[in-house]
Amino acid sequence: MSGRSPLYLAESKDQRIILPLDALTLVYQRRSGITHIVADPVPQILAAMGSDSCDAETIAKRLAADFDLGGAQDVQAVIAARLEELAALDLVEAVAT
Repeated sequence: MSGRSPLYLAESKDQRIILPLDALTLVYQRRSGITHIVADPVPQILAAMGSDSCDAETIAKRLAADFDLGGAQDVQAVIAARLEELAALDLVEAVAT
């Protein structure tokens, strides 16, 4: 085992429509025609990913530049868990490291 964190790649922005609705956000996937209902921090994670292959550590650093993460020790673990969930929904893809 390499010990490296998995990398994920988000669909390009033109393949999804994101619509914030109060505490929830709708993410429409053009490719599948599915609308996902998500909550924070999913929209922020997708935005932080951009078009790069990212791991949880990279995304945590990008989010920390824009948000006060409150010194939470488990930020990377939370992001890693969300990335796995997003991969299961096909909103991001796990890529070879």
